[in-house]
Amino acid sequence: MQAFSQGILRHKWLVLILFLAAAAVSAVLARQVKVNYQLMDYLPEDSPSTIALDVMNEAFDKPVPNLRVMVRDVSIPEALEYKKEIGAVEGVTEITWLDDEVSLEEPTETMDQETLHSWYKDGNALFSVTVDSDLVDTAVPEIRNIVGDQGAVAGDAASLSQTRQTLGSEMKLIMLMVIPLTLIILFISTSSWFEPLLFMVSVGVAILLNNGTNLIFGQVSFITMTTASVLQLAVSMDYSIFLLHRFAEFRREGMDVKEAMARAMEKSFSSILASALTTVIGFAALLFMRFKLGPDMGIVLAKGIVFSLLSVLFFLPVITVFTYKIIDITHHRSFLPSFAGFGKAVTKVFIPAVVVVAIVIVPAYLAQQNNHFIFGSSAMSSDETSQVYRDEEAIDALFGKFNQMVLLVPAGDAAKEAILTDELDEIPSVTSVVSYSNSVGTVIPQEFVPADSLEYLVSGGYSRMIVTVGASQESNEAFTAVEQIRKTAEDVYGDGYYLAGGSANVYDMRDTVIADNKVVAIIGIIGIGLVVLLTFRSISIPIILLLTIETSIWINLSIPYFLGNSMAYLGFIIISSVQLGATVDYAILMTNRYIENRRSHAKKAAISQTVANTTASILTSAGILASAGFILGEISSNGMVGEFGILIGRGAALSAAMVLLFLPAMLYFCDGIIQKTTLGLKFYKPERKG
Repeated sequence: MQAFSQGILRHKWLVLILFLAAAAVSAVLARQVKVNYQLMDYLPEDSPSTIALDVMNEAFDKPVPNLRVMVRDVSIPEALEYKKEIGAVEGVTEITWLDDEVSLEEPTETMDQETLHSWYKDGNALFSVTVDSDLVDTAVPEIRNIVGDQGAVAGDAASLSQTRQTLGSEMKLIMLMVIPLTLIILFISTSSWFEPLLFMVSVGVAILLNNGTNLIFGQVSFITMTTASVLQLAVSMDYSIFLLHRFAEFRREGMDVKEAMARAMEKSFSSILASALTTVIGFAALLFMRFKLGPDMGIVLAKGIVFSLLSVLFFLPVITVFTYKIIDITHHRSFLPSFAGFGKAVTKVFIPAVVVVAIVIVPAYLAQQNNHFIFGSSAMSSDETSQVYRDEEAIDALFGKFNQMVLLVPAGDAAKEAILTDELDEIPSVTSVVSYSNSVGTVIPQEFVPADSLEYLVSGGYSRMIVTVGASQESNEAFTAVEQIRKTAEDVYGDGYYLAGGSANVYDMRDTVIADNKVVAIIGIIGIGLVVLLTFRSISIPIILLLTIETSIWINLSIPYFLGNSMAYLGFIIISSVQLGATVDYAILMTNRYIENRRSHAKKAAISQTVANTTASILTSAGILASAGFILGEISSNGMVGEFGILIGRGAALSAAMVLLFLPAMLYFCDGIIQKTTLGLKFYKPERKG
């Protein structure tokens, strides 16, 4: 390690140029990385709804509608004018209204009232629109302008447009708020006005390298794009602090700058590597999810930590050596108080801390398992302040829930298709079925049907049925309908059918991510447990540390249950790994210092001294992560990303509280067990008098 550190400092100009050049290139490459906003694209390739979508896209050129547009207070002739104007918008490939189902020459009083009220009700018109997914950014806003403030635009295309339009601006705003707040925390907790700027430069270069190298994947999910940089900044700041604190210690001992930095790199290497390794393992556990959003996020987050580690080991030492004189002249006293009094206070609440945790741990564990979960894209627009949410509520209030699925069956047997159509109509939650048999009839041969009418329902050897369910996409009623539709189709066609659509996708997603949760949790706990076991060479310490952090995770995830709020299941899985990987370092830091102090002090004095020594570092790390999370949650208009931010912020605060209050009690009460189950560990024993 000595040769490595000296080699870095000897070639400091080369290291500086290479990192700055790589960062500049990465900044350019990052702009070429595409963002995927479709959660359904991350379903496993062998899931039934994924296969169904692939078959439908191959067999049919015309997609199904993805937008509902409502216009208020219009007559039928005025509604036809709106239909014409919306249909002319670039990106709109098809628009359907009442005139496509019935003749408007017929008086409304004699029309089928159910059909009439599904398109025109109380002077309000509802259009079914298909928008090209590549043009939603321009088409949806233009449609909104046409219908005005009194109109409403909802559906997958509207959600996609909103997410795309807000992502870039919100990311900039989030970073513009996170960076100054992080600097303020660092100014308070360090003893130099310039050191925090070095920390930011070091992490900033690592973030650029991470974002630029995402190009090797071609694209990343919008959740990864929104959260990765913020998490990398907040989680990896510790590594820079570890190194420069050691550097300052050795300089105070009288060493020159290069020698102090070389020694700092040697002495801090193991602690920085162990800290980074636990975080990487926590993030890498997401790679084992079958739902591919987990690997998408896990690989980017883990890669980011690796780049942060490289930046601290190579780049930060170099720029510190170049700028140490500025560090010296910008020195200031620490603004943090002594935590000696807090350390003594903690030793007086051992029993209450253990009792409180013993009381809440089981209810918290059970509550977090029984949250009301949202599994699909509806979590993105669940923010009640969003335009998409308000518009969808307005349309549902007038016209009811509208949830379409597509059922593909082999073409050519009109009679068999008619039987299936009738049986689907009998399902309680199904409000309508549009198929070749009930639109054209079973008597007219396909060769006599106009091509433009035929290609929407029959193509590529398949007949397409549009099944509408009067239930929310992620409701139990919709999931029951999925099961009933699949069972009905199987009874008529065997395995020769395919069901696609929002509820079918979410149904498959639900089954996938629930199975993923167990895998991710087990791998994360085992992986980090092994790192802690090898670091401390102890059997008991991993159990104590994991109990501390897992309890804070359970409390964090149980809060939505007790507040009666729904929760995105993806956030539930991801936060379990992220909070464990990002905050177990607090527990490792405290335990390490406790063992060090315990070698020369009685256990109560060692606890007091340890808490006093580590509180500032833990509060700094947790403060940065909590601030970043809460800012992300407050600013993001995407319901899923915003919820993820709140969970991160609250999780950091809870982990810090558990480490500062509960872990010291566990170390105190398990002192004897720790000594007996840790290899080569000998604690201080006071000499007996007499």
